[in-house]
Amino acid sequence: MNDEQETQSKDNYFQQIAEISNAMSAAHGRDFAIGTLVLAARYVAQHAAPDGSDKPAEAPAGVVATI
Repeated sequence: MNDEQETQSKDNYFQQIAEISNAMSAAHGRDFAIGTLVLAARYVAQHAAPDGSDKPAEAPAGVVATI
């Protein structure tokens, strides 16, 4: 993937996240949308990359990883 393709791919993901965020806010409120995005970021930070390059971390007590 060249730099232009990577930039376009990232832009597409940002657009998708914006659309999902707006939909969650409209349906369940801003706090729900923010909380969901924070939990998603936490999940990404604590789990293995899709290519298996990182070791998975244990989920914190009380956190159910369903993403």
